[in-house]
Amino acid sequence: MTSKDRVFAAFKKQATDKVPVHQIGFSSDVASALLRREAYIGGGIQQWREAKTLWQGEEAHQEFLERSFQDAIDIALLLDEDIIRPGYWRYPLKPTKWIDENTFLYAYGDEENWRVLRYDPPSEQCNVFYYKPKKLSFNDIEKDIAEREKTLLDYQPKEDDFVFDIRAQRLLGDERVVRVGGVGIGIPIREADIWLEAFLLRPDLVARHLNIQAEQAVRNVEFLVPLGFRYFFGGGDFASNDGPMYSPKLFRELVVPRLKRVSEVCHRHDSYHLFASDGNLWPVADDLFGVAEVDGYYEIDRRAGMDLGRLRQRFPHLALLGNISSHTVHLGTKEEVVEETISCMEEAKRSRGIIVGVSNYFVPGTPIENVTALLETIKQYR
Repeated sequence: MTSKDRVFAAFKKQATDKVPVHQIGFSSDVASALLRREAYIGGGIQQWREAKTLWQGEEAHQEFLERSFQDAIDIALLLDEDIIRPGYWRYPLKPTKWIDENTFLYAYGDEENWRVLRYDPPSEQCNVFYYKPKKLSFNDIEKDIAEREKTLLDYQPKEDDFVFDIRAQRLLGDERVVRVGGVGIGIPIREADIWLEAFLLRPDLVARHLNIQAEQAVRNVEFLVPLGFRYFFGGGDFASNDGPMYSPKLFRELVVPRLKRVSEVCHRHDSYHLFASDGNLWPVADDLFGVAEVDGYYEIDRRAGMDLGRLRQRFPHLALLGNISSHTVHLGTKEEVVEETISCMEEAKRSRGIIVGVSNYFVPGTPIENVTALLETIKQYR
């Protein structure tokens, strides 16, 4: 079986020659240790690197883009992953001022709309915030939605929007699955407070926001399928260990119809819609994995009670990706990492339709011996 065959069989719940594998993501810290060079991979660190190289000029930025693509491919091939993640986080807007080593200003438009990007090296995360702090109002988000609705009228996806994905598909798509996004559905996490209020007080605004996302997703799927893509990685974080941030009723009324629209366009094109969120999703699981017709679930958070065996029993159609806890790999002992990895491998062999990997990503500061233990255990038990 090729990797591509193996993933397809997993989504069809068919037998595979060995357990399919996909690590959802890597911090630069962990990827650098594995590649034995500084790896242009990760979350906020990649946004900071892009800001820095955009400031330095076109040549530096092009070098950043090339290194980012090559490192993403190299880490996947090094670990013999069946699904390739060709790109990580981006912030492709040139800063107008370099304030200090870790801080950039984006002074575009009115001063009230200026933004600041600040990078925190230990966590490899970035925070993007208003230059002059302000509390968003319903009027602010309604104005933004109206502008996005106008832009949507002329929206047509193009190759420049998916440069890394299309390049990887042309390079490796005959043998391996190349994951692609463009189908995310959810509220902005960085502005969650006003959006959670809107769920209760202005559901019309939430509906308009989600309609924009769904329409963009539909157009993206229809553009990408002819280029060879079949697995669309979407989702949107909305839960903690205690459950969703808003009620199952609101999820059912506002989010599910838009998710179902994305699922339907994927199915019309013989493709798969995948959803990701950390946290306990059981209160909305029947709507998410049943009514919304989602095909795959990744970032499966075992510490929040999302158990592979229970998921397989409840949703026999659902492809499951992940479930080795990032927390365990980061803070657990080597023995705990091995035990958790074996449990996922055994469930994958017993239940089929499971693609094993770390549930979210390998966070900065994860002991490399724990990472190595995970990878060696997967190799031994595949």
